[in-house]
Amino acid sequence: MARHGPAVGDGSAPVQARPSLPRPRQLAELGSVLCLYRPQRGGELAGWMQAVRAEAATGVDSDGLQESLSFFDDGGQCCWRLFLLPDSDFLAWDMLAAQLPVQCGDAAQGVADRLWRRLAGRLGGNGWRVCALRLHVLAQESHAATLAASPAPLSTLGLAAARRIARQEGAEGEVRLDECCCARAAAGPAQVSPPSGGEVPLVKL
Repeated sequence: MARHGPAVGDGSAPVQARPSLPRPRQLAELGSVLCLYRPQRGGELAGWMQAVRAEAATGVDSDGLQESLSFFDDGGQCCWRLFLLPDSDFLAWDMLAAQLPVQCGDAAQGVADRLWRRLAGRLGGNGWRVCALRLHVLAQESHAATLAASPAPLSTLGLAAARRIARQEGAEGEVRLDECCCARAAAGPAQVSPPSGGEVPLVKL
């Protein structure tokens, strides 16, 4: 069973919404993403449950552009982060990022400042942990949308990008390579039938 986040309105019924945040359906459309979360706050979706606003950020490193979404709690602390990967849906990401404020604080700081903040966070027990997720929407009887997540194995390119981001952010944890995907690629093109009924298997993280 997957981790679940709180119910947030998806346009079908009046519920208590958080207008400064993306809707669960928008997050589910992103495909596989790299998630950074703070384990001392709870599980992989704890930051989503605590977030009250989100911002989009674009940075540049030696490997090119790096895009992320940062989520903040009511105290202004970043509590959850999602990173774009080669495995993600780029169009859905661009559409969502275009609707969010642009984050500029971290980009304005030097490398030494960012490294110091990361070190201070780890020493204070407030460091990041990393995992690759696919986010899903679970329909509720009240027509509200609940966010859920399942682990996402990554392609070779996605795995390399995820490990690079984890190193840069000082995050702990491992992500898995999609060995079936690699085996299919080595064997050549093949037809893969979708699951009947369109169900998305959710597993416990």
